Amino acid sequence: MTALDGFYHSGMRSLQDRFDARRLADRLVEKLSRTYFTDEDRAFIESRTMFFLASADRAASPDCSYKGGDPGFVRVLDDRTLEFPSYDGNGMFRSLGNIAVNPRVGLLFIDWDRPRRLRVSGEASLAEPDASFPGAQLVVRVHARLIFPNCPRYIHRQAEVERSAFVPRAGYEPPVPAWKRFEAFADVLPVNDRARSTTTKEES
Repeated sequence: MTALDGFYHSGMRSLQDRFDARRLADRLVEKLSRTYFTDEDRAFIESRTMFFLASADRAASPDCSYKGGDPGFVRVLDDRTLEFPSYDGNGMFRSLGNIAVNPRVGLLFIDWDRPRRLRVSGEASLAEPDASFPGAQLVVRVHARLIFPNCPRYIHRQAEVERSAFVPRAGYEPPVPAWKRFEAFADVLPVNDRARSTTTKEES
């Protein structure tokens, strides 16, 4: 197989041909795409405090979510594998539920301060967390099939102002989200949710 096998489908090719971009598209794959993480990829990914995760259900209906944490919350385990924790959310489990029935995912890592972005496409699986992931409900492990950078020219430069107080850390108990204290959700919170004992009436 070559780097181009399976990379572009007919819809992409049609538009590449319309705008005379096929040669450029092929050269980008040839020069920039890879199937393994470089040392530079590892350093970049593990320095990020957020990324976007794309997933899809059995019928290929897409979903996209934001994932955030402290630097190093995404770990590159080897030249083909990365993992990240799944923290307490809203209980919908849209991304992880999709992964349970369709392992194909896409990850987009962005540096907003020094514009740069990296895409990772691969197959994900769910695993139980260990003590190295404080506060995690599950761990998502991704076997990379394709890794490639994107041109950063349309990234709006912005700086991180403050890290979220809700990110789990060793020896730290995050605050309870305000929405979990609303009366509307009091009777449906998971049995072990700390918010169950602090529920108040929803404010208008």
